[in-house]
Amino acid sequence: MREFLLEILSEDIPARMQVQAAEDLKRLVTDSLTAAGLAFTSAAAHSTPRRLVLVVEGLPETSPDRSEERKGPKVGSPDGAIQGFLKSAGLASIDQAEIRDTDKGQTYFAVKSVPGQPTEAVLGKAIVDAIDTLPWPKSMRWADGRRRWVRPLAGILAILDGKIVALPGNTDLPAAGNSTVGHRFLGPDSFTVAGFADYERKLAEHHVVLDREKRKWRIQGDAKRLTEERGMVVVHDEPLLEEVAGLVEWPVMLMGAIDDQFMDLPPEVRRTTMRANQKYFTLEYPDGKPAPRFLIVGNMVTEDGGAATVAGNERVLRARLSDARFFYDQDRKTKLADQRPKLAKIAFHAKLGSVLERVERLEKLVVEIAEYVPGAEKTMAVEAAKLCKSDLVSGMVGEFPELQGLMGGYYARGEGAPDHVANAIRDHYKPLGPGDVCPTEPVSVVLALAEKIDTLVGFFAIGELPTGSKDPFALRRAALGVIRLIVENGLRLSLAPVFQHAFDAYGIGGAAPLDQLLSFFADRLKVVLRERGVRHDLVDAVFALGGEDDLVRLLARVQALQDFLATDDGANLLTAYRRAANILRIEEKKDGLSYDGAPDTALLSQSEEQVLARALDSAGAAVDPLIAAEDFAGAMANYAALRPVVDAFFDKVTVNADNAGIRANRLRLLSRIRSTLNKIADFSRIA
Repeated sequence: MREFLLEILSEDIPARMQVQAAEDLKRLVTDSLTAAGLAFTSAAAHSTPRRLVLVVEGLPETSPDRSEERKGPKVGSPDGAIQGFLKSAGLASIDQAEIRDTDKGQTYFAVKSVPGQPTEAVLGKAIVDAIDTLPWPKSMRWADGRRRWVRPLAGILAILDGKIVALPGNTDLPAAGNSTVGHRFLGPDSFTVAGFADYERKLAEHHVVLDREKRKWRIQGDAKRLTEERGMVVVHDEPLLEEVAGLVEWPVMLMGAIDDQFMDLPPEVRRTTMRANQKYFTLEYPDGKPAPRFLIVGNMVTEDGGAATVAGNERVLRARLSDARFFYDQDRKTKLADQRPKLAKIAFHAKLGSVLERVERLEKLVVEIAEYVPGAEKTMAVEAAKLCKSDLVSGMVGEFPELQGLMGGYYARGEGAPDHVANAIRDHYKPLGPGDVCPTEPVSVVLALAEKIDTLVGFFAIGELPTGSKDPFALRRAALGVIRLIVENGLRLSLAPVFQHAFDAYGIGGAAPLDQLLSFFADRLKVVLRERGVRHDLVDAVFALGGEDDLVRLLARVQALQDFLATDDGANLLTAYRRAANILRIEEKKDGLSYDGAPDTALLSQSEEQVLARALDSAGAAVDPLIAAEDFAGAMANYAALRPVVDAFFDKVTVNADNAGIRANRLRLLSRIRSTLNKIADFSRIA
């Protein structure tokens, strides 16, 4: 079996595009191989700033012979249709076509035998097709060529078992060969390769680490070594590590110093300045105190050990931090309350008013939500709501939008605001995702809930709902944030009245948007519970009861149901429930009526049905107060006692008795089984 190696060399590819481009290259080439009938054992893609690489193992010598079929018109069709079919199929006469019986009658088929091709020929065309169709987010033309690609192409290495794979036809692509170059400066000389192992080894000799994960390991290892020598640690930043690994082919770790005059800036400002503009890693001491150092990932080995590189980067960082210092000092000259009127000039959404109008809604909404959050002081919540968006017009947030909220918290604290107010401003966007910390301070929780609920209600009010593939206003994330804030803080918050209050603040009435929003939340909660390992059918069974908008109570109900069904009594009682529900469904459909009424005790002739009736009465009487007290586990324990009497009923009693009155009464008894168990959940939804 044969090995195919492809390298496409170009000018530097943007870091954010490299991994996806390598996967797209693998997909396009392997799809072409599969379409030609060429099987292979494995395919792997690699990327560096200057090259996309694909290696395919286990290819055969040739593609297999195959036949192609083209369906034509029905026998007896007009001559024009016949002639068009012959032309498209490459047949000289209709006698060369096969006639087959189909569901539309006898039909012509053109059958063509296609002999196998050498693997080299298939690969050559696959390379050209992949280069022409690779879906770059942005592409360019260069020189006088017509081909578009992300950056100008410099060369193509394409070999099959060491032999060059020629590209077919006349093309403006570089000619394929068996040679490439290494690092732009450290290994620029050309070298030939015989296969992938030889290629990877020689690249390393020419200062190129091909494997992206190895480049990341090298960066992390060198960073750890440098920092441990000085008693420091690197602030974890996986996205930055991913980006930097796409900026260098030969990682060289260097450490620079931060001037002391900038160490009193908020650490997030320093980190954002270094990260966003210069791709530096932030350092701190093991106790969390910021360290006056930073790490640079270079792409060059220099004679002076990187001294000039470090000095140059320190000079650039000094200028960047001076800009940040200017914004920080200027922002603090104006109080957040004085910045607030400027929000009237910023649109929240064309149909939802300005950011100032939004802030005014939040001031009202936090008062409503604070009723549900123990320990939340309404005056502090209102004060935080008034100021929470004022940093949007600050110079620092204008330069670094990702610092919104955070800078507002710093500015509020600097103005003497209480810690609870400053922290609420800082955290009101949280949680931003599943990995983000969820606020726990009462005032912070109130404002974070209000911010997300106002967003959800506003966009549902104007019909801007998420679709299957699009969610431009991040409404799913907002809903998941609300769920986390409620569940992780154990809040007894009823969603419907709070949502309605928010709709009223927009001046929008009607039940439709509210129902849509509650249904949307139900779907989001199902996602959360499934991720926790809760069966989706149990979630559906509880949601089917309707009217449940207290998430803590709902989760307790689901947990009790899951625990109950894990026992033998629960599993057997579920079987009995299904038997009762199936009989009822069949008989109610046949009779055209419902048997939901209470059974007549005078018609209960057999002891088993009498015992069942008493047990259902007893369970119902015991369960109602337990459900009211939210002791769902206790309610399920009462249900467990029904199992033996229900089993005895089905063993000894004939439901469809000859006597119509007794039959109807026994069906009503079955209906009692259904209604009693459905007080906790709709058992018919359980798989």
